[in-house]
Amino acid sequence: MRKIKVGVLGGSRGKTMMEYAVKSDECELAAVCDFNGEVLASLKTFFAEKGCSVALYDDFDKFLSCGIEAVVLANYANEHAPFAVRCLNGGLHVLSEVLPVATLREAALLADAVEASGKVYRYAENYCFSRATREMTRLFRSGELGDFEYAEGEYMHNCEGGWGELTRFSRDHWRNRMDAFYYSTHSCGPVLHATGLRPVSVTGFEVPYNAKTSRMGCSATPFAVEMVTLENGGLLKSLHGIAPSRNSVWYCMYGSKGKFESGREGIGKGTDEVSISLDGVTGEAYKTYTPGDELSDLAETYGHGGSDFFTMRSFLRAVRGEEDDGIGLFEALDMHFVGHFAHISSVRGGVPVAIPDFRDPAVRARCRDDDASVFRPGNDFSQNPVSRYPTPSYPDSLYEEQRAAHEKALADLAAQKQG
Repeated sequence: MRKIKVGVLGGSRGKTMMEYAVKSDECELAAVCDFNGEVLASLKTFFAEKGCSVALYDDFDKFLSCGIEAVVLANYANEHAPFAVRCLNGGLHVLSEVLPVATLREAALLADAVEASGKVYRYAENYCFSRATREMTRLFRSGELGDFEYAEGEYMHNCEGGWGELTRFSRDHWRNRMDAFYYSTHSCGPVLHATGLRPVSVTGFEVPYNAKTSRMGCSATPFAVEMVTLENGGLLKSLHGIAPSRNSVWYCMYGSKGKFESGREGIGKGTDEVSISLDGVTGEAYKTYTPGDELSDLAETYGHGGSDFFTMRSFLRAVRGEEDDGIGLFEALDMHFVGHFAHISSVRGGVPVAIPDFRDPAVRARCRDDDASVFRPGNDFSQNPVSRYPTPSYPDSLYEEQRAAHEKALADLAAQKQG
């Protein structure tokens, strides 16, 4: 098997993809690009310890021209699309981390680039590939669940503990500027991937700011809900957020032949476990089990409970022209648009908003000039609000206190090690 030469943009989140490339016989990790000198220094040590020769760049143009065939984009979540377009226009295949785009204009330009280049684009929405969600996909596509009727997806991530470090103690960091709906692909994505159904409209709701968001200094409210209508008339409830009081990942689906439900994060085996009640399988009874196949144990040695393994594997199979279960561009946009238009719905008072289908060039053309995003530097939140609720005004001292607390924690840890 010929090894595909892969480059990674983003030396922090991209570490899992680098691990895959180092271990795999399918590809060769040829280069890594990052714009942070400290990250590059740590990678130099990382690869030296593994005995790997990998070129390191802080210049993206030089990175693109170093002989790689495919690029994994693991840079800042609000900056993937412009780099993806440059890669595709340069004749390179792309695996993009979450999010696919920040604006509708970016979505149109990305779709144009994918179609014009003929190169592979895959979206690394890894929550589609946990043990539970892979089993949900298998059961639905084999017909065991029957016709889709209703589903719920939940991704609640209490980020407060490491928020200051994640945001570099800056109010202008993209995580401190995003709205509550932007991580919808973790909660709705697995259901859309399993069913193959397109979302056609969405209504968005969010809870008010609270004491936790005040401590974090973020523009997003704690969490949000999307109620989504799919093309067959079925409904999907998508719940996610960065500041709930507890973490939770969970999925369920109702079909005309029964029900599927994953375990919940932190309870029992979590999303490694599923419970099913299906006409042709269990009758009225419920069966609870840990699903698995020939790849499950191998995948567990990779990040995010093994799901990162499948995003990389599917991408490389697609590049080789083999059958894969990866997420293509328009499926990625469908997942993202659930949150994008739910945000608009919430700001408008919770009215339903239609979700456009970018597979149609005419639809794409109507959205081509829409470059609005709360991520944009200098965005006027009074004109392009981040929430239906008034955006809090946090003092500079909040971020300074976060930095001081982080530095104290590091000092205390160092003192404990010396003691």
